[in-house]
Amino acid sequence: MNPRLPAKLAAHPSVQAVLARRAAGEVASPPPVVDADWLRDLCLAAGADDAAAVSLDHPDLAGEREYVQSALPGTRTLIAMAVRMNRDNCRSPARSVANQEFHQADEQANHAARSVTQALQDAGYRALNPSVGFPQEMDRFPRERIWVVAHKTVAVAAGLGVMGLHRNVIHPKFGSFILLVTVLVDAEVSAYGQALDYNPCIDCKLCVAACPVGAIAKDGAFNGLACTTHNYREFMSGFTDWAQTVADSEDAADYRSRVSDSESASMWQSLSSPPGYKSGYCLAVCPAGEDVLGPYLDDRKSFMDTVLRPLQEKKETLYVLPGSQAQEYARRRFPHKPVKEVTGGWQPPAKRSAPSERETPTS
Repeated sequence: MNPRLPAKLAAHPSVQAVLARRAAGEVASPPPVVDADWLRDLCLAAGADDAAAVSLDHPDLAGEREYVQSALPGTRTLIAMAVRMNRDNCRSPARSVANQEFHQADEQANHAARSVTQALQDAGYRALNPSVGFPQEMDRFPRERIWVVAHKTVAVAAGLGVMGLHRNVIHPKFGSFILLVTVLVDAEVSAYGQALDYNPCIDCKLCVAACPVGAIAKDGAFNGLACTTHNYREFMSGFTDWAQTVADSEDAADYRSRVSDSESASMWQSLSSPPGYKSGYCLAVCPAGEDVLGPYLDDRKSFMDTVLRPLQEKKETLYVLPGSQAQEYARRRFPHKPVKEVTGGWQPPAKRSAPSERETPTS
């Protein structure tokens, strides 16, 4: 039974076409429950390497419900998807190689999620795919979280993996070399993923050894501020710090005394291309996952020499907050890596001290 429509609206050609298709039985409501096998095949065909669904009512997703319902009112299910990354690209000390891999996988994951969303839409459901990473809701920053959905939390609840010591999700087959994305849909699914009954992490602690700022502790503690200050140097917080440095500089010479040519070039590159990660070494050295573990089991010394040590020995600037544990750790553990104090964008830069002898004007 069609609702009574105003005469002007009912006379519109598009309205008449829709009503005619309905009358002819050409438009049917989608099944109230999405078939799980159909959904998984859809995700894999779209480019995902693994996928599983989880109900929004899952107890571990209580913190997600408000944000998810705000993004797509009526959401019933979250579809977690994983896209593999190429391991040796991620492990390369050349950051351009590793960053290219991160961003290529990021695009593949976004494309896969968009394709799944479109297919669900065409089937008659309402669906939405938040970004893998950026863009995010910057109007919320820094008062509240800026991401629409926590992909890692959803993936763990859906059974795609377990959160590792390094705060990356470890997939049982692909290990840490995955990127995650989520699709929201306003329907239930016939079967939901089940949490893994074991942890793929092998407790090797290589992520602890690889982190250049000591953000990962052997006892499981994690210093998120140290991680973001260095690894995300050329993302939003580090950019804020850099912009404050530009604003605080008296002239070009003063700016160049604070920021090296390579730092300026790197910031330009991150502004003109996708932003670059400064580390990600915790992921790079992780041997967990059935597809990844073989070389580590065959020859652990060779694995350390070819995967871990090149990252530890690389000469690179480490960005730390003044007086932080990260600063002390970096200087003690990696004395060959220059350490630079930054605000990290979390607070205004400190007032400069009196001019040095070089800067003092002479009469």
